Amino acid sequence: AGMNGTAIENFVCVIFNVSFMNCTWLVGRTASGDDTEYFLYWKNSMNEDFTGCQNYIKDNYGRHTGCRFKNVTIENKRASFLVNVSRKNWSLINCISDYIIVEKLTPPLNVTVNCTEVSHGCEIRWQPPRTSHVKRHACFKYEIVIENK
Repeated sequence: AGMNGTAIENFVCVIFNVSFMNCTWLVGRTASGDDTEYFLYWKNSMNEDFTGCQNYIKDNYGRHTGCRFKNVTIENKRASFLVNVSRKNWSLINCISDYIIVEKLTPPLNVTVNCTEVSHGCEIRWQPPRTSHVKRHACFKYEIVIENK
C-alpha cells in the first residue's frame, strides 16, 4: 500500500484537433519535491493493453504532472487510466476512477453564405465539426452571430 496523500488529484484530459489529448493532474499533497514520481498508462477499450505515456509534462521539480498523447481515439466513450506512483522505497499503481475528458471541438466545416436581393435574406450552410468520437450530428447545437448586415 502507498502512503496517504501521494495519489494524484484533479485528473483531467482534453482532446483537441480531433486526435490529440493532454492529460494533467496535481501531485499528491504529501509528495515532496524530488522523491515522488508519477507514471501514466491508458487504454481506450477493454481489448487493448495499457500504453505508457511517451511525452510527459513536468513541474518545477521535474515531476510528471501531465502527458501529451497523439493519434487518440476514444471508443464507446470509455477509457481506462492507471498511475504508478513511485517513491524511494515503494511504488503503488492506482486505477483512476475519477476523471474528466473534455473535447475542444473544431469549428464547423465548409461554411457557405448565399445572400440574394430577391429573398432579402441569406442562406448559411455548414457541415458538423470533426470530432474524435461523436457520430450523431443531432448531438450538435449551433448559434449564429451576425455582426454586420
